[in-house]
Amino acid sequence: MPRAPPSSCSPTSPSATRRSASPRNSEGSSVKLTPLEKRAARKERNHSGLDMNLVALIDIFTILIFFLMSSTGVEILSTAQAIKLPQSTAEKMPREMLVVTVSATDILVDGRKVASVAEAMGIEGDLIPTLKAELELHAGRTVLRKENEAQSKSVTIMGDKEIPYSLLRKVMYTAARANYSDVSFAVSQKAVKT
Repeated sequence: MPRAPPSSCSPTSPSATRRSASPRNSEGSSVKLTPLEKRAARKERNHSGLDMNLVALIDIFTILIFFLMSSTGVEILSTAQAIKLPQSTAEKMPREMLVVTVSATDILVDGRKVASVAEAMGIEGDLIPTLKAELELHAGRTVLRKENEAQSKSVTIMGDKEIPYSLLRKVMYTAARANYSDVSFAVSQKAVKT
């Protein structure tokens, strides 16, 4: 049975691929290949290049970025121009809670003035009655979000870094007397030197 000439077969057929992959000398007979050369020829013959779909890759990264941006929450406390916060290197972000602001002139609870600093410093003892009344009013309005959440009340004190410690002590004492056991201080994030 006569064989068909090599030119009549498809260039992608297995037999044509084998013929084109095997080197021949000038006489037309096959040259003996080393195992490494055989491996290289086989890899070249069987290796189909991977085509990356760049559009799909960009879509995946876009979705990933939007997910990370939406799942990351940062709470920004609004500070008055008159308050210069102390700096801290703590990395834990504060929870959302009641804010007591102590400026150089006023004491505010969630933006509402409850006493002036001069009045608070003039009071005998550490209890500031108007601040305690306002904190108790806010405590009465607070509804627990989860049934199993702890009953401790939280307050953040946002005080100017120049206020005297005696005033800060009075504010903390008053918060404790109003049953706010979890007291936090608002500070500016300071860059950590490495």
